[in-house]
Amino acid sequence: MLFERTIHRSDMIRCALCQNAPCTAACGQFDPAKLLRSIWFDNEKAAAAELPQSNFCLDCPASCESACVRPHQVPVRNLMMRLHSKVKPELEVSLPDSEDLLKTNLCGVPLENPFLLSSSVVASTYDMCARAFEAGWAGAAFKTICSFDIHEASPRFSAITGDNGTIIGFKNVEQLSDHSVAENMEIFRRLKQKYPTKFILASIMGQNETEWEELARLCEENGADAIELNFSCPNMMDEGLGSDIGQVPELVERFTAAARRGTRIPILAKLTPNVATMSPAAEAAKRGGADGIAAINTIKSIIGVNPHTYVSAPAVHGMSAVGGYSGNAVKPIALRFIAELGQNPDLSGMHLSAMGGVETWRDALEFILLGGGSIQVTTAVMQYGYRIIDDLKTGLILYLTEKGFRSVDEARGLALESVSDTTDVLERDTVIFPKFHRENCIGCGRCVISCADGGHQAIRLDENRKPVLNGKKCVGCHLCVLVCPKGAITSSRKRIKRN
Repeated sequence: MLFERTIHRSDMIRCALCQNAPCTAACGQFDPAKLLRSIWFDNEKAAAAELPQSNFCLDCPASCESACVRPHQVPVRNLMMRLHSKVKPELEVSLPDSEDLLKTNLCGVPLENPFLLSSSVVASTYDMCARAFEAGWAGAAFKTICSFDIHEASPRFSAITGDNGTIIGFKNVEQLSDHSVAENMEIFRRLKQKYPTKFILASIMGQNETEWEELARLCEENGADAIELNFSCPNMMDEGLGSDIGQVPELVERFTAAARRGTRIPILAKLTPNVATMSPAAEAAKRGGADGIAAINTIKSIIGVNPHTYVSAPAVHGMSAVGGYSGNAVKPIALRFIAELGQNPDLSGMHLSAMGGVETWRDALEFILLGGGSIQVTTAVMQYGYRIIDDLKTGLILYLTEKGFRSVDEARGLALESVSDTTDVLERDTVIFPKFHRENCIGCGRCVISCADGGHQAIRLDENRKPVLNGKKCVGCHLCVLVCPKGAITSSRKRIKRN
């Protein structure tokens, strides 16, 4: 089935996703490290599709597991066997040889796929962009160009991590490009000469109308395909810059109009999420001459407070500051803003370049289904590297092929009709009970605890430590579905009419 998963991240939780992985060097038959990454990035079907026909793991002594940086802690052989026996036989389509399904455009400029690096440290030098282009990214929003004298703090990053150490939420107090305008223009010329088909989105920030106009003009003259106006950086030292502009529609319109005077190429306004609604600023950008909107930038945040020093992270010589929050944790907020923009009839025809927590192809797809025409990524690249483009592309291609879409553009906006900004539209006359898969239940009782203390006291354990539902008390909230550590509770198809 299209959305069911056989293998999950939890099956390989100890995998370090190594560079030049020892497991692949020890195997000699195929690349298990690449397939492990595919499993990690919600792309098990593509992993199975790339397996060789012969099951080399069947009689293998699992030298890959001995060579692992965590010897015998990652069940590589078992995972490959499950791909062969459980996933590969269920594949409905083959992985296409061509990436043509992913071709799209940004305001009329061709993109070989919808995936761009977002304006940040991951796209801040010639070498970095070149390596990303070689890896398969369609383009890059270069780190914001300005005429300011930038001196960064150290350290400038902090994070909230999961049980296995992976980053869930990420905070930065990083500012703009520390290269001069002339140095950045030289980088653009070199990139466009070496990679003429790659998309260069020049992010700029001016201090006044003259600077916005001049920077836009220089970027076009030196090879940029489009301009992104940074109205959203939360880390500016001076007032009246970054997100201060994005919160005032009148300023958004004024500076967009200034940039438009300097260039003929497409302009995107990158807007701040530090507002109640984004539409007023987006509409102002359109009035100023913008062709599209980029959203969201990072969210103003504080991460943690040290209980001994009383300073939040990152601590810089005994002080810290509110900074920008990103990572997979912000995706629900980003999706909400993209849906708002996608549903706004006054923005019809504008390109939406969406970002905010994208790690997997499925994350990207969600933004596309809500109206995103291109997808930008930073935090996942900072954690996992440019190589994630492989699974972003193959996962999305396989999905499009299974669904019978002829292009990625056919999927754009298909979810917008299902989204409402009020819960008043939701049907409230039926209850959908949970369904217990007792063969997968380990008898932990987590469902009982959550239902008792956070629900409606509708579940108990029987003498075999298996859950039993009291239908008279169950209201179908599905808290139990969410907390089960084994995924042994799902939604039932049974609908009960309320009295």
